[in-house]
Amino acid sequence: MIKFHELQQGDIVLAEYEGQRSEGEVIELNREDKEVCIQTSVQDFWYTPDQLFPIELDEEQLKKFNFERQESGETVKYLRGPFRILLSEKGNFSTFEMWYREDRRHIAQPISVHELQNHYRQMTKVELTRGKGISAD
Repeated sequence: MIKFHELQQGDIVLAEYEGQRSEGEVIELNREDKEVCIQTSVQDFWYTPDQLFPIELDEEQLKKFNFERQESGETVKYLRGPFRILLSEKGNFSTFEMWYREDRRHIAQPISVHELQNHYRQMTKVELTRGKGISAD
């Protein structure tokens, strides 16, 4: 389950309907009724937060956002324009650094895709979207 206050338009989450989970994008928030409209490959539908689940952040997810991987010994850096994510240990997303220009953040626990999108938005003032060109240069 994802807390309602964590969600923003554009966030990518898993939505559950009749036991099936589908990846989708938050397209609208109804703050009064605490409902979230999710666009999946099938349709747009309103969900409550208890029907929404986070997607674990990993290399596969970063590739979907067009991050470029650079390896150096045991460290791995992911780049998207001037935005950087540095893993001190390959494949270990439980502790890492991210930075954009002078804004540097140390993440000391695993985060999900929507949380990365929210950090990215706060730091760059630009949406982190999939399958489109790099927009934060």
